[in-house]
Amino acid sequence: MRSQRPLRLALIGTGRAGLIHGANIVRRIERAELVGLCDASPANLSAAAKELGVAACHASYSAVCADPNVDAVVIVTPTFLHCEIACAAAAAGKHVFLEKPMALSVAESTAIEGACRDAGVKLQIGFMRRFDEGFAKAKAVLDSGDLGRVMIIKSTGRGPGGPGTWMWDLTKSNGIIAEVNSHDLDSIHWFTGARVRHVYAEAHNFKMPEAREKFPDFYDNVVATLRLDDDTIAVVDGTCPAHYGYDARVEILCEKGVLFVGSARRHGCEWITVESGLHGEAVASWRTLFRDAYLAEMESFVASVLDDQPTKVTGADGRWAVEAVVAINESLRTGMPVPCGTAEVKA
Repeated sequence: MRSQRPLRLALIGTGRAGLIHGANIVRRIERAELVGLCDASPANLSAAAKELGVAACHASYSAVCADPNVDAVVIVTPTFLHCEIACAAAAAGKHVFLEKPMALSVAESTAIEGACRDAGVKLQIGFMRRFDEGFAKAKAVLDSGDLGRVMIIKSTGRGPGGPGTWMWDLTKSNGIIAEVNSHDLDSIHWFTGARVRHVYAEAHNFKMPEAREKFPDFYDNVVATLRLDDDTIAVVDGTCPAHYGYDARVEILCEKGVLFVGSARRHGCEWITVESGLHGEAVASWRTLFRDAYLAEMESFVASVLDDQPTKVTGADGRWAVEAVVAINESLRTGMPVPCGTAEVKA
């Protein structure tokens, strides 16, 4: 049944990604209304309230959960807070949009799924690439069967901004394989429908000497090889910071052809002359490259709640990506291949 009133949402976390979701809700989604903001930082909260025109501001997520005017929450906090906040919101009867990565561990992911299921509320994970025109087209081509079965996937995810200091601690973030490359892991699962059987990974801190002394296991570059349960071979490489720009590309080799998704160059445009060589404009930010995808995923969440339809990115999707993340980090810790689904974050 289609609801006639807008979905009333509260934003928990008003950083860069939070403001993208907040601005879309306020300015671009007719069936949604932003009725509350929450952030532990008074400065962030004040700036967001001014930018988004929202009066109801809270320093604690508990206040949001207790607000009867809130139908759903958009959680965009550091990863180590996801489970606590999502479970509390679900228990309060709020539908949950949860930014990736879903949680730190498979156990936390399962707890979030269970809390939402028990409360009868919707749960959607923020894998916006599924809503991007190019990625969606690639999915349709693969599903058509015209290229035959997938054999090898190479997925690149590199972010231009340096990871926040809280991300240096892998017990709070799971590192860039989670914070940057969860999107790559989800895309691989989405494209193939297969889960990861085992992984082997190598990583190093090349660019962040300030993190080395206190967090010697922090890495800013990572390459992971994955074997899927349908025997597809996948490679994920991640870098953060990548100072040349934002880079999200996938190459998918199939039996009958090859498929390319994304480009490091703005608008996918490049040109070459004999006199001056290769030219192009780099993509400056994920906020611009996936601008429409962020809008589409939030529109989809709003519609799922108001029309009582299943969400298009489920808790299971988020949990499967977390399984791969923790297995990759275990491979980095041990230097050995690791079966997926058996490893957890090590303290």
